Amino acid sequence: MGEVLDAKLDGETEEGEAKRQPTRIQAINREIILEAALEVFATHGFRGSTVDQIATRAAMSKPNLLYYYRRKQDIYYAVLQHTLDDWLAPLEAIDAEGDPIEQLRRYITLKLEMSAENPAASRLFANEILAGAPVIGDFLRSRLRTLVHDKAAVIRRWVGEGRLAPVDPVHLIFLIWATTQHYADFDAQIRAVLGSQVEQPGFYEQAAQAVLTIVLNGIRPRD
Repeated sequence: MGEVLDAKLDGETEEGEAKRQPTRIQAINREIILEAALEVFATHGFRGSTVDQIATRAAMSKPNLLYYYRRKQDIYYAVLQHTLDDWLAPLEAIDAEGDPIEQLRRYITLKLEMSAENPAASRLFANEILAGAPVIGDFLRSRLRTLVHDKAAVIRRWVGEGRLAPVDPVHLIFLIWATTQHYADFDAQIRAVLGSQVEQPGFYEQAAQAVLTIVLNGIRPRD
């Protein structure tokens, strides 16, 4: 599976796909399929999921679903690609000319919102990584690696200018990823510890404020 899908991550498309734009209905149906597949893959993993399960959750026939995606592997790849595009956008948006604290506050806030609003995407990504990244390994070593090093250079410059406390920029990014995605990936553990508190109004807003306070106070420049 990894070899087939990694080739697509490098820019290959199904024959003729790039030559025709989908109609509005086709675009809507693809989105419905991907949303359904995300829930199925996040719950059962790639091997435990079936096209029938995805079709049932998408409320469409299996032949109709296979009109859009020929194989389970193609659906899995499309879901991962969609997830990665969404997740990288906030990191890419960090502005080197902006205020460091506000740029990182915005990034952390967006990551927490994404984890709260779409925990299945976070769990799907975590499962892929735990499996050794068979589909997105090349992507991690290329596009993601380049982006992280680019943004680490920005943070390193901010530190050198005295606008942030001395921190290792790459490990700061790792810390932000681990903290923000924890609320999605370890939801069962959080609920076991906090019980009904998780269901109280404003819980995720309070969690976001706590995370922001801890992280941002740790990186503010020292007097």
